[in-house]
Amino acid sequence: MIRNLQFSLVLFSILATSCTEKKEYIDIEPIVLHDTMQKLTDIIVHDIFSPPVASRVYVYPSIAAYEIMVQTDSTYISLKNQLNQFNGIPAPQNKIDFELAAIQAFINVGKALIFSEDKFEEYEIDFLSKIKEKNLDEKIINNSLSYAKAVSDAISEWYSKDNYNETRTYQKFDVIDEIDRWQPTPPGYFEAIEPHWSKIRQFVIDSSNQFMPDPPTKFDMTKDSDFYKEVMEVYEVSNNLNEEQAEIASFWDCNPFVINVQGHAMFATKKITPGGHWINIAKIACQKDSANFMKSIATYTLTSIALADGFISCWDEKYRSNLIRPETVINNYIDPNWLPLLQTPPFPEYTSGHSVISGAAGVALSSIYGDSFSFEDDSELVYGLPIRKYTSFTAASDEAAISRLYGGIHYMPAIKNGVTQGRELGKYLVNKIKMKHEKN
Repeated sequence: MIRNLQFSLVLFSILATSCTEKKEYIDIEPIVLHDTMQKLTDIIVHDIFSPPVASRVYVYPSIAAYEIMVQTDSTYISLKNQLNQFNGIPAPQNKIDFELAAIQAFINVGKALIFSEDKFEEYEIDFLSKIKEKNLDEKIINNSLSYAKAVSDAISEWYSKDNYNETRTYQKFDVIDEIDRWQPTPPGYFEAIEPHWSKIRQFVIDSSNQFMPDPPTKFDMTKDSDFYKEVMEVYEVSNNLNEEQAEIASFWDCNPFVINVQGHAMFATKKITPGGHWINIAKIACQKDSANFMKSIATYTLTSIALADGFISCWDEKYRSNLIRPETVINNYIDPNWLPLLQTPPFPEYTSGHSVISGAAGVALSSIYGDSFSFEDDSELVYGLPIRKYTSFTAASDEAAISRLYGGIHYMPAIKNGVTQGRELGKYLVNKIKMKHEKN
């Protein structure tokens, strides 16, 4: 009896010790990374960042997390000295949980780039409370958070020199009252967005004009001119849309700030940016592939770099060609009462931003998951739009591009040449960046 009692006490002591023993590592599932990225997207929508600025908000947190995680997997390669003026991050000086540090660094950098820091802080508090529930050693937690801070500081030092702050002080865009030049459009008549974005430091491409497209068709409204035919194509297609085309236009609208007019009342609808749509497609790809934490952050990082350089390249052309939008031309020359299905964005027409960045992002994702990766895109469900199915990232990017014709906001050359511009940039990017070691 005594012997049995002693055995029971020893067993209880072992079990109690095992239950309270602090862990030196916990497995943070990829879903946590996806949720953290989704939280960043939600805040970008709330804060109404323009598409170019949103691409900057996505890319730096992704790189911070990637550079931490790359230290855990010898098959992946750091982006140190592969990205312009990027000298890498410090190495950890103590034992850390790399996944915890990666998520925390992502949050730190993200908070520094948004307006609504409190919304990310709420998420951060909840995240850390769940980490502590997993019985991770307090010293490991503190080491990990300290390391995340050191990495965030290094990334902050890097992004502070990308010319973003300087462009906030540059002169606003001067609207030229000429028949072929961009003019503000109703209902908001907003001033031109980010006219100096081409001066933001690129990530991989050598210059903002490295992938300069052919110039747009010369403005000429005589009825036998090529430009007139392009204008009439927009007018006729938009006036004869079938249900599928209208759905495609709405699905890829991705206008972060749509002004709705009802009688004398005006109100705004907030939505994801074009880049945000592709970031969600990156998540969809990760989850369908059951990608682990490392592959998931690599996916986000390569996609966000493609988006960031894509916007820089596109905006370089937009403010060089400074082409008038279809809405202005059609109202002035053809039909004063015509309205496009989609609200015309407040910047010049050529090339199509969605065409460029979709082309670039499609190439980036195809380089990871292959040319025939089918998926179901639920990015717009939250806005009341149905899921759309694609046989590849290329098919999705083609549809994103043509949606701009259906929406009545772009002529065909901006779409076709925009896709070419984006895909050439994407191919350059995936060939220049080495994220994984070559297989023997």
